[in-house]
Amino acid sequence: MLQYQPTMTPVLIFDFNLNSDLSNWKIVNDAVMGGISESTCYRNSNGKGTFEGTVSLENNGGFCAVKYVFEPIYLKPAKHICIHLKGDGKQYQFRVKINRTDSHSYVFPFQTTTDWQTIEIPFTQLYPAFRGRKLDQPNHDGSKLEEIAFLIGNKIEESFQLLIDRIEVK
Repeated sequence: MLQYQPTMTPVLIFDFNLNSDLSNWKIVNDAVMGGISESTCYRNSNGKGTFEGTVSLENNGGFCAVKYVFEPIYLKPAKHICIHLKGDGKQYQFRVKINRTDSHSYVFPFQTTTDWQTIEIPFTQLYPAFRGRKLDQPNHDGSKLEEIAFLIGNKIEESFQLLIDRIEVK
């Protein structure tokens, strides 16, 4: 189902609650490259999305990610993605794809605190990258989404936990 939002009305991408269906959230760790990092995504007892695990640098590994794939959402003239979350003081990346089959993603690194916070990401600051390298292409134009993801890969071995409440576009 295609959605079109001609105004700036917020568009809810995902709301984590006790009834949320997490079946379209998938873990993608560095095992795809031979690494041994481990993570999981589940609803905690308060209904919040919980992305947690351990990043390992063994076997050239070093990242954990969780992605959510959905039917295309057309958003013009959207300006921001807003994520209400609680982190662990570590840096993460929020990643989006215009088309789920694209090899590259649009990336925005963000720093968490240990309190609930709202991360506001201007579409104009989502830069294109492939395998950690910035591409010489325009930044995201805010017109369409088919996939979002959270990734941690700080080039150190670490445990992590990111709680996610909701993700919306404004």
